[in-house]
Amino acid sequence: MNELMAMSLAQIVSNNHRAASVCEKYNLDFCCKGKRTLQQACIEGNINIEDVVADLKTAEQSNGDKELIEFDKLTLAQLAEYIVKMHHSYVSKEAPQIFSYLQKVASKHGERHPEMLKVFELFAAVKEELEFHMIKEEQILFPRILEMEKLVAEGNEIRINQNYLQSPINMMEHEHDHAGELLAEIKKLTDNYNPPIDACTTFKLSFAALQAFEMDLHQHIHLENNILFPKALQLFGIPNQYSLN
Repeated sequence: MNELMAMSLAQIVSNNHRAASVCEKYNLDFCCKGKRTLQQACIEGNINIEDVVADLKTAEQSNGDKELIEFDKLTLAQLAEYIVKMHHSYVSKEAPQIFSYLQKVASKHGERHPEMLKVFELFAAVKEELEFHMIKEEQILFPRILEMEKLVAEGNEIRINQNYLQSPINMMEHEHDHAGELLAEIKKLTDNYNPPIDACTTFKLSFAALQAFEMDLHQHIHLENNILFPKALQLFGIPNQYSLN
């Protein structure tokens, strides 16, 4: 138990993807704030760490889930491709649908549930920001990471300043933080995605879709902040402050 308590949330989820659902259950941020140890996060959140550890051990023993992907063992090219294929495509597909749901809910139920007007406004901001964010990753940052990886694989010396990667990475991490903050506000306004008693079908669908969207974004950000970006910077010999080892 002591060993698990001292591990970072990012490390715990990277070692076992099933742990992500446990973190979600206890509102433990393993993506943007993944550097915190489990003990630190539980103290900050006033959470019973023994309950969390018990659930984490249960998740670790579970064998009924889909096959574990060892993301830390993928090449940077493979990981970037996975992120684009699985997470960027998810955002591109789901964000317009959720936007449509929330637009209808805000229009039809905004008078009785004024919080939904704010939820719609916040998600519209998330959608717009992520659309531009993903373009910058796919057209600028990811190609640069793949370029650096190729140079190293071919035995070439990297003569490019580390800011070639560090600057866009800093920007992407800042945008991750902001998107996470907006979704956290949405979660609070929706009472942890619990629809009101008088909610119609679209109302309920919008909450379920928002919850799934947030969970996917947490995994998305975790893969970038805690694995892809640190490993990319290591190509320049920069110590990995997010080390998962």
